[in-house]
Parts: sequence; structure tokens; C-alpha cells
Amino acid sequence: MTTRRLGRTAVQLSPIGIGGVPLGEIYKRIPEDDARQTLETAWNEGIRYYDTSPWYGRGLSELRFGQMLRQRPRDSFVISTKVGRTFHRPQDPATFKGEFWAGGLPFQHRFDYTYDGIMRSYDQSLMRLGLNTVDMLLIHDLDVAEIGSLDLVNARFTDLERSGWKALETLRRYGEIKAIGAGVNIMGTIPEFLRRFDLDFFLVAMPFTLLDQDVLEHEFPLCEDRGVGIIVGSPYASGILATGTAVAQPYYNYVPATPEIVAKTKRIEALCERHGVTLKAAAYQYPLRHPIVASVVSGAGSQIQATENARQLDAQIPEAFWGDLKTVGLLHPLSP
Repeated sequence: MTTRRLGRTAVQLSPIGIGGVPLGEIYKRIPEDDARQTLETAWNEGIRYYDTSPWYGRGLSELRFGQMLRQRPRDSFVISTKVGRTFHRPQDPATFKGEFWAGGLPFQHRFDYTYDGIMRSYDQSLMRLGLNTVDMLLIHDLDVAEIGSLDLVNARFTDLERSGWKALETLRRYGEIKAIGAGVNIMGTIPEFLRRFDLDFFLVAMPFTLLDQDVLEHEFPLCEDRGVGIIVGSPYASGILATGTAVAQPYYNYVPATPEIVAKTKRIEALCERHGVTLKAAAYQYPLRHPIVASVVSGAGSQIQATENARQLDAQIPEAFWGDLKTVGLLHPLSP
């Protein structure tokens, strides 16, 4: 795949990346052989950007990514992982039951955005990956959507400002990492980060899809003015843009889709059918039309999903399709 430069950094990304959530066993347990074959398939299809996190399966995703990647030349791929949590032996290992993940590893997490927490998270990730470098680190889950309390968000931002940012800046300054980013799940997070920190990029997990483009009004222009790059995650909006509306229960933003979202998706599907375009291909290609988007990252839990994702760029989509979406108000007027 032809690579794209990420913002003002020297990092070059394949336009399609693979994310580590499914292989962290978010919905179901995945046998080791299936996980290995999924990652091998992604590699064979030309994907060279891999994004994971300690949180994905409480370390399991990093272990699986590392098992495949450390067998490849280190300069042949880009990998990013995240900071904000450290992992520890549970107080009672015999009765430990982890929340959120269907499977994963039996470790307890703590949020920690201090200097020591960032450095410990970084060191733990290197050990799980079996790699002595990662290309990029992202500040993970620092918004109300993930933490649930504005007071807690502000407290953790304070930890990051007081000492955690120094850890990230030190790693970047001495060349241990090539870029610092932050994960974004909701509108409003990008300006808050840019006000406080000299970030290189954002991984935007929901607010820029075929169903949502409000970031084009204020937040993406802020990034463009500063040379801050964008990676788009969850191009399928967590489900509905992959499954369509024909399934019994489509999901949007990880919960059942509202009637309004279903209705909007049906209108998009109708235009897809008129132009001979698949909904999946449109969902994947739309974010890449914006000049500051370097890559689109989606998880894959099977060989079939890895192959499908990698080949979405092969689909030929006529310009008239995008024009029609905009004409009928299904795309923001500022859409590229």
C-alpha cells in the first residue's frame, strides 16, 4: 500500500491499519491460532500499521501483536500503543473476574497519567510486545465518555500536565518514540488537548464517519493549522456501517442504534445501491478523502475480516456518489 505521512511527523502509515480491540477478546474468546492467522492475513494483504493498547484484553492484544510483529524486520512496520493505565497482579487471583472484556488476561488495571505511570505503562508494553521500540504512544481514554466523571477527567488532566507529559516529551525528544498522540471518542476533546499539549496526532474513534462529520467545522481546521495528523478508528461506527440495517439489531457507538441513525443509514444504503457501491467500501474510503487523515484503522477478529478490510480501497467509487450524498444533506457541506 502507498504510505501517507502523519501530520508534521516523519511517520509514514499504510492507509489501512489493523486495530487490536477484537484480538483483546472484547465480544468473545478467540483461540491463539485464529488470532495468529488473522494477523498473518493482515500482513499478507499489505497492512503495515498496527495499533494496540494495554487495555485491549488487559494485555492480551499486545502479546498477540508482538508475537507476529517481532518475526518481521523492525523497519517494515509501524506500531502504536497507549498509555494511561498500568496493570498489576489482582489482590485475589483465584477470584479475579475482569470487567468489560469477554476474555483477556487476569490482571487488574489502574488509571495513571503521572510521570511514573506513563513510564511504567511504556515499559510494560515493550515487554508484552517483545519489541524494544514502539513508534508512537497515545494518551488513552481521557474524556468523559470513557471515565464518566468530569471531575475525574480534570484530575487526570492535572496529573498529565504536572508530570505525565514530561515523560512523553522526554521519550519523543530522545527518539524513543516518533510521535505523541491522543485518542478521541467525543467532540470537544481535540481542542482541550491542543490547548494543553504539543501533540503530533489524534486517533479519532467515532466523530468522523459517514454518519458524523461535525469535526470538520472547528476541530479538524485546528489540527490542520498546527500540522497535527489524524488517524481514523472505527470507520464502521462500531457496527452499523459494516452490517447495514438489515440485521436484527445494528449497533452504533457500541450500543443499539437509535431509529434516527437507522433511518440515516438506510438513506445512505439507497444511494450506495444506486451507484453500485458497497456500504463498507464507502465507510472506509470516506475518511481518507480528507488531506490530514493518514490512515483508517479497524479491528479484525478473523482472517475474513482482515482480508475484507484490506481490500476496501480496491473498490471503485464514482465521484457522483459523494456529490449525491452531499446534495441530499447526508454529508457535511465541508466534506472533502
